[in-house]
Amino acid sequence: MDVSDAYRHCEQVVSREARNFFYGMRLLPPPKRRALSAVYAFARRIDDIADGDEPADRRLARLRETRTALDTVCSGMPEPYGRREPTVVPEPAGAPERTGVPGRTGSREPSGTLDGAEAPEPAGVRAAPGWPPPGPEDPVLVALRHAALRHPIPLRAFGELIDGCAADVRGTRYARFEELLAYCRCVAGSIGRLSLGVFGVQGDRDVREAEPLADALGVALQITNILRDVREDRLAGRIYLPAEDLDRFGCTLDVDSSGGLTDPPDRLAALVRFEADRARAWFTEGMRLLPVLDGRSAACTAAMAGIYRCLLGGIAADPAGALATRLSLPPWRKAMVAMGALAGTVR
Repeated sequence: MDVSDAYRHCEQVVSREARNFFYGMRLLPPPKRRALSAVYAFARRIDDIADGDEPADRRLARLRETRTALDTVCSGMPEPYGRREPTVVPEPAGAPERTGVPGRTGSREPSGTLDGAEAPEPAGVRAAPGWPPPGPEDPVLVALRHAALRHPIPLRAFGELIDGCAADVRGTRYARFEELLAYCRCVAGSIGRLSLGVFGVQGDRDVREAEPLADALGVALQITNILRDVREDRLAGRIYLPAEDLDRFGCTLDVDSSGGLTDPPDRLAALVRFEADRARAWFTEGMRLLPVLDGRSAACTAAMAGIYRCLLGGIAADPAGALATRLSLPPWRKAMVAMGALAGTVR
């Protein structure tokens, strides 16, 4: 498959499926936009498998197959693409309580290119021994491989996303926030670090210093997702909010025959606002990433984060409404957030 067609397919996936990310990604220059579209398309494939209607054992088998495909893409890649080293991610200041895990495994990559210029292909990459090309008819893998040859994308982080989605399929629940935090780092912090591989960092900054900030922003977005989808997830048999938090506010998240939550509204509202404060603390930490990025990458990040912060504000302002109906922003408001990000007013 021609690589331009592969990228076109990935961008179509973004425009069709990435309702909250699309507006920010449009602010990137074409090379970075195409690369991030490939990252998103592969991540979307993983998510769709986990959220599918097939039996759990079949979905887990498909996730294993996807991991094998990822290994094929990574196999033979020279450093830094396959490197995997531990990175400590601190709990953000101002969080409601300090329950973070001491660290997690992630990737450390050198900075990418600035202002949308395509990086020169690393010497020896095309001739790297043992490089098995992805399936010639799989547009997502073709585009992802091409993007990884031009940007230091930590492809192994997709393995963390697969781990998190496998936990979804198994219906894993979380007793303490530190357990939920580990899950958020897998399914969303990983996307933050993958995106950072596309964005790069400015000047002589060390990308390893930026990774915890990208990770924190991913955690903030995922907690927002969880709050937006509490009822929808509960009807699907999933509960993400930690048991210790449910106990603290006297909630069970049980549902009645009509699918409504049975907990007293005041307790649910207090629970949601508590978790929203926690997400805000992670946003505050994650937004420190913006000065590290070039202008267009910062605008893209600010737009994505800004849309989610608006969602979080709506959830906290009306917990009962958010628990009854899945909250979303109208397209015009997302466009306004993106315009503000480009003008630098969202930061």
